[in-house]
Amino acid sequence: MSDGKQRKMIPAWRAILTAMVAGALAGAVAVYVSGGFSGNTPAAPSADVTATSGQAAGTAASDPASPPDACAVKAERAKTVAAAATGDVAALLPADPPQSLKSLAFNDPDGKPMTLADRAGKIVLMNLWATWCAPCRAEMPALDALQKGAGDDGFEVIAVNVDTGDDSKPKKFLEEEKIGALAYYRDNTLDLFSDLKRRGLALGLPVTLLIDEEGCLLAHMNGPAEWAGDDARRVIELARKGG
Repeated sequence: MSDGKQRKMIPAWRAILTAMVAGALAGAVAVYVSGGFSGNTPAAPSADVTATSGQAAGTAASDPASPPDACAVKAERAKTVAAAATGDVAALLPADPPQSLKSLAFNDPDGKPMTLADRAGKIVLMNLWATWCAPCRAEMPALDALQKGAGDDGFEVIAVNVDTGDDSKPKKFLEEEKIGALAYYRDNTLDLFSDLKRRGLALGLPVTLLIDEEGCLLAHMNGPAEWAGDDARRVIELARKGG
């Protein structure tokens, strides 16, 4: 092959390599999170979410209404609570550092906009789920049982459905699975997930957050867990007692 032909082929190969790199980067946008119920040991990929770009409507990366150190001073409490997470909830990680989540926005059971600040005064276990997420579907009965057995004025499981579209699929699923203790919270925009992703808390679905009475994050988990078991209840009770 002549030198002239070789020189003509070089730009073509550069274009091909550039396209391959761009494709690989685009594929990396979707993040997969998986795990079994037993100790949350990672298994095969099971669910993915591609977050929307830009600032989510009605949400913020931080809570400007709270002093910067209002939640950070609870670092020891977060570590104590997370240290008690063993067995079924061993994948629960301490907030490092704790941050305010009071500005997280979604819709209440009546379809009206609300924020986590509206639940001030109670410990909250927030879970994001979708009907197309297999591990989410699998853990919903356990979350329902936890709310039924432990939910009261001081504690609530807030399971937020993030299916896009209307309410037909999530409501049908809840009815078929006889999920009756959990209230129906909703965000069909993915803004809530996007907010949590920007905060470094959400990699995929399901994602679960343990939040204290003042809206401060204590611990978080990516992947499913057996939330109705003794391991989970022990962590919840410790959080309710102030860590």
